[in-house]
Amino acid sequence: MDDVDRAILAELQRDGRLTVTELAERVRLSLSPCHRRLRALERSGAISGYHARLDPAVLGLTFEALVFVTMRGADRDTIAAFEQAVADIPHVLQAQRLFGDPDYLLRVVIRDQPAFQQLYDERLSTLPGVQRLTSTLIMKSVVENRPLPL
Repeated sequence: MDDVDRAILAELQRDGRLTVTELAERVRLSLSPCHRRLRALERSGAISGYHARLDPAVLGLTFEALVFVTMRGADRDTIAAFEQAVADIPHVLQAQRLFGDPDYLLRVVIRDQPAFQQLYDERLSTLPGVQRLTSTLIMKSVVENRPLPL
């Protein structure tokens, strides 16, 4: 990956809807080489997809919480069952396995506090292998959806 590839990636992080012609102009390449580089970046996995960024508040998802999960045990079957169950909950936007305690961090976005309580009681607390859940509410997002530093 060279500086031109990094420039292509930076431009696409800013605006994933650029046409190849617009992208080529911005990175100062002719159309064919830009297109070849773009396809190579996609094939390599450096570009994993193109997505629309939605505003959760506009869509009525105004309650956001971080849920810390401590597991009873760390055997392979329990971890796999827990991770699959978490992946099946659409309101869990991110789930990260951590070193140390707690074992997982979940980012949950949902309509409101009663809906969160229901999700917490009926789904999160019943996940396989869970010993303890601790949650904290998001007051405000300071940095979000930042492009990767290239």
